[in-house]
Amino acid sequence: MRNKPGVAAKRFGPGLIGMLLVVMAASGALVSNLAAQKPGGKPARLNHIIEQFEQGRPSFNNEHWVFITLTNNPFILPDVQKQLADLRVEGARPKAAPIIRLGQWGGGEIEHVVKQFLSVGAMGIIVPEVSTKEQARRLTKAMRYPPQRAGYFTAPPVGVRGCCPGDAPRYWGLSLHDYFLQSDLWWPGHPNGNLLALVMVESREAIKNVNEILSEPGIAGVLIGPHDLSMDLGVGKPESNPGAPEVEEQTGIVARACVAHKSICGTFENTDIKGRIAQGFKLFPVSSGTKTTTR
Repeated sequence: MRNKPGVAAKRFGPGLIGMLLVVMAASGALVSNLAAQKPGGKPARLNHIIEQFEQGRPSFNNEHWVFITLTNNPFILPDVQKQLADLRVEGARPKAAPIIRLGQWGGGEIEHVVKQFLSVGAMGIIVPEVSTKEQARRLTKAMRYPPQRAGYFTAPPVGVRGCCPGDAPRYWGLSLHDYFLQSDLWWPGHPNGNLLALVMVESREAIKNVNEILSEPGIAGVLIGPHDLSMDLGVGKPESNPGAPEVEEQTGIVARACVAHKSICGTFENTDIKGRIAQGFKLFPVSSGTKTTTR
C-alpha cells in the first residue's frame, strides 16, 4: 500500500486530482495505523495480551506475546535477558509482551525471583502448579508495590515488591515515573495496570479451587496444563494423556469459571484452537500444529 501514492501521482499527474488522491491514500493509512492507539500516538495498552483481551481477541505466543519458560529448561537470568533483548524497541513498548513462567511451584518462595524478572522488563509472570488462592496471593503480592499515600496501589492485594525497577522502565519505553504509573497489576474489575499475574492449574485440587483462585484480587487468569493434569488424574498411558475424556471434562470446568469471572483463560492444548476460543480460551502458549509436552 505504501506504493499507491506514487502510482496515483504518476497516473493523474501533479494536478489537483492527483494531489487529492495522494492525500486521501496517506490519510487512510494513517487512520488505520492509529485506530488502536490513544491520542498522541501511544498504544491503547502497553501489554499486547491485555490489548487483545479487552477487544475480545485471543493472544498467541510469538505473535502477541513471547512465552519464556524456566520450568523445563535450565535457563538462568542472562538467558532470559538475551530473549528479552530481541523484543526491545528503543523508546516504545516491546514488539510482543514478554511473559515468564517460573521454575518455582506455587507453594515455594518466589518473591526474589519475581522481582528479578520484573526488573528486566517482564510484563507477566506465570507460576506453575498453583492449587489454592493462598498460593496465588503469594504471586500477586510479589508483583505489586506497597500502597502509597498519593493513592497508588491502594486496592488489595497489599504488595511487597521492592524498589527499584532496574531497566524495566526503559525496556517499556517509559520514564521512571510513568513506569510506576503503568506497572500495576491488571485483573477483572481493576483494569489499571499492564502486568499480568497468571497461574497454572494442573491438579484435582486446583480445579476444585479454580473459582476461589480466580476470585483472588490481582489474578488476571489461569492456564491449564493438560499433560500434568492428566498425570494427576491418573489417566496416563503411562505417559501424559492430555486428550483423555477426564482431562476434557476438567478443561470445561476451568473454561466456564474463567468466562464467569471475566478472566483470561489459557491452555497448552492446541489441537482445536477454534474450539477452545469458542469455549472462552484467549491465551495460547503453543501455536496450532506444534507438538509439545512442555505442560
